[in-house]
Amino acid sequence: MTRRPARPEAHARPASLLIDEPRRVSVLLPLPLGDLYDYAVPEGEAMPTPGTICTVPLGNRFLPGVVWDRPEGGEAIAARRLKPLGPAYPVPPMTEPLRKLIDWVAAYTLSPPGAVLRMGLSVPDALEAPPPTKLLRPTRLGGDGSLTDARKKVLAVLGEGAAMTPADLARAAGVSAAVITGLQRAGWLESVNLAAELAPPPPYRWRGADFSEDQRAAADALCAQVRAGGFAVTVLDGVTGSGKTEVYFAALAAALAEGKQVLVLLPEIALSTQWLERFRSRFGADPLVWHSHLTPAARRKTWRRIALGKAPVVVGARSALFLPLDHLGLIVVDEEHEASFKQEEGVLYNARDMAVVRARLEGVPIVLASATPSLESLANVASGRFHCTRLPERHGVAEMPEIAAIDLRRSPPPRGAFLSIPLREAIAETLARGEQAMLFLNRRGYAPLTLCRTCGYRFECPHCSAWLVEHRGRGRLLCHHCGHTQPLPPVCPSCGTEDALVACGPGVERVAEEAAALFPDARLAVMASDLLGSAKAMHDLITDVQERRVDLLVGTQMMAKGHHFPHLTLVGIVDADLGLAGGDLRAGERTFQVLHQVAGRAGRAEHPGRVLMQTLQPEHPVIAALLAGDRDRFIAAEMDDRRTHTMPPYGRLVAIILSAPSPEMAEQAARRFSRAAPNAADVTILGPAPAPLFMLRGLYRWRFLIKTPREKLAQGLIRDWISRVELPKPVKLVVDVDPYSFL
Repeated sequence: MTRRPARPEAHARPASLLIDEPRRVSVLLPLPLGDLYDYAVPEGEAMPTPGTICTVPLGNRFLPGVVWDRPEGGEAIAARRLKPLGPAYPVPPMTEPLRKLIDWVAAYTLSPPGAVLRMGLSVPDALEAPPPTKLLRPTRLGGDGSLTDARKKVLAVLGEGAAMTPADLARAAGVSAAVITGLQRAGWLESVNLAAELAPPPPYRWRGADFSEDQRAAADALCAQVRAGGFAVTVLDGVTGSGKTEVYFAALAAALAEGKQVLVLLPEIALSTQWLERFRSRFGADPLVWHSHLTPAARRKTWRRIALGKAPVVVGARSALFLPLDHLGLIVVDEEHEASFKQEEGVLYNARDMAVVRARLEGVPIVLASATPSLESLANVASGRFHCTRLPERHGVAEMPEIAAIDLRRSPPPRGAFLSIPLREAIAETLARGEQAMLFLNRRGYAPLTLCRTCGYRFECPHCSAWLVEHRGRGRLLCHHCGHTQPLPPVCPSCGTEDALVACGPGVERVAEEAAALFPDARLAVMASDLLGSAKAMHDLITDVQERRVDLLVGTQMMAKGHHFPHLTLVGIVDADLGLAGGDLRAGERTFQVLHQVAGRAGRAEHPGRVLMQTLQPEHPVIAALLAGDRDRFIAAEMDDRRTHTMPPYGRLVAIILSAPSPEMAEQAARRFSRAAPNAADVTILGPAPAPLFMLRGLYRWRFLIKTPREKLAQGLIRDWISRVELPKPVKLVVDVDPYSFL
């Protein structure tokens, strides 16, 4: 429900300056507020349309706000207390579908609309027009002298009439600054002063792929949807290496041919290196990229180009969902099953699900691509809400890898080691053939636990209920939940014994250390998020693997998806059981997905692939399904179990987390909140109970879990529940609709 504030925070405008009944507009501010604020439109100014982005006074400051659709009813602010609306920013209005998306996300996630709007106005500096920039464009009559291959590259990038900064042009063409200067001197390029965001986008010319029969049928179906327009959801379900990217590139090209924009969401932008290279090879130019690691200047420039309609293709992480694309023709969510699409801080939303909502509001098709689609998407396919297009085979001569288990009960690693003898032998054979091997362990750091063998002391985070993880390369202990770090001491802090601290269990750094000792002649590299601090570092490592400057790759789930290494033929999974334990609803599904994806890195070209999984429970349904190559059997069993217990996708879950600075205050707040719990049909409320991760970032946590049938939404009930309980100010309440984490 939208309410107007009873009293504005900024000083009121003198009544003498107001007409008897001023024209007023409702404005939504990018603040964690649930209210719209009314402002008076100054005399002589045109009435702004909904979506206009203006500067508005609030207290003693000015900030951007968006003129919002006026709600019906509600108490109107007295005219004399209205403050004047400020001038509009030089950007197009926020579109109606995007405004509706913001309202929809706020209502569904029980978040303040202003908090959601802040994601749509994430770069306030971009609202102001920047000064003109020196750009280069081709001259109409051409220049003097011959054109070298490097010069031809530059002119090809610009095409007809495009304009770019000298630095961007050199980067896009892959040439030195001297080549650009030479073209200027020879008269092939001319300089113009123009706002960079007003420069026309580079021309995209799709170079079609050599499709198989299945790929062609899938591409034709997606292209037909794009040309027909209208909302439709298609799950592009293809095995690893089946060419899903190339297929949806065809739909992307169809949208561009219709003069439309395309938004592609990737789960982690660091994994987009090979995607961008493939896009460039197919379309001859780069898309605009959006992610949190862009510099402030790049974010300003990118946001304005998108807002001004100069971005035909945008690829980004989940936050790209709220960019001001005003002419969408297609949305693609790649690796749609990925848990990283769920935002766990601030507004808690799933970008995949909200992308489907945006596609519906925009009236455009959306493609959800994955080799291991989420059970939610597969359930929607089964019910007929989503279409499904399948790619059952790898492209070209590549075949699916052979998968086998190493039963650690029968073939345990040597004492103090983590790689079994069969896995060691397989690595040695692979390297001897001149092929590449990969070792996978989804655990960062050197060891997950450090303890004293004299007194048993364990290093625990002072702010979280979690052990500190040793990162030996840094010589530090680190909490992976809050970021707390401390040096690894030379003596036990409890008993004072020297040289008594031991690392327990393997992390990826420890596996790499063992592999380096076993294969000293192999060129080894480690791929983990904490060791690759930038997209460039990731790009350099991927290039090294592609160009065979790496023989043995060790890493975490960063390696599990999106990468194509033609000479990698062996994947060794160090601990296939990791992730199966615990009460997480999605533990089995998530483990199957990550192991299936990492197994898919093997044998993606002409050389056959092999996958060896070290496990203590080869009979587990997840492991058995992977060994049999029977994904459908696992999915059917998992679906039956979820259906029996009315769990997602056949039921709905909402988590409520109460946190406080002391355990007593947290428990008291949870008990008070519990006493006001509603009693409604078809609603099950579990809890309160201490959260499995009881302390997080210095706050003690209690949880509730609300379960309802699929057809029943609990938001209204929860909103009413929260409104009836007054909690102490130090207590924080968070609502997580459709939770992915149960910690």
